[in-house]
Amino acid sequence: MLRHLLLITLVAAPMAVLAQRPAFPQQPKTDMPDARTADGFKDTGAITSGIVPVAPVAEVKKTLSQPNVVLLDVRTPEEYATGHLPGAGNVDFRAPDLAAQLQKLDPSKTYVLYCASGNRSNKTALLMQEKGFKHVINAGAYKDLKDEVK
Repeated sequence: MLRHLLLITLVAAPMAVLAQRPAFPQQPKTDMPDARTADGFKDTGAITSGIVPVAPVAEVKKTLSQPNVVLLDVRTPEEYATGHLPGAGNVDFRAPDLAAQLQKLDPSKTYVLYCASGNRSNKTALLMQEKGFKHVINAGAYKDLKDEVK
């Protein structure tokens, strides 16, 4: 009998705690139709999944041939100096002023991002999407692109 009581307590306690939490965090409300966060970006209220999948190389090449597309290497300036794709700009994901660097970009353009492995480009793409950029492509790893994208 004591075992059953202990088991019920161990199962019911976490459920009671979870039942008190809202299913989705509440978004702050504002009367302003174009609310901006402290860093100057528009808060879109978008919920992101945490992953921007790496686009196939063929899709990356096709996108890069279109107008208003910006290619960005999000590795450190030291990594960028060792080699980068032709025409790529450099925005350092690890820089303390990353938000300020992104704020200077035009959110109406399409951005193709890459890094050493695809991890930093994924995180940067998510950050950009949260800041209102609509067209962001994670191109993945430089090593996978350098012989294909010219």
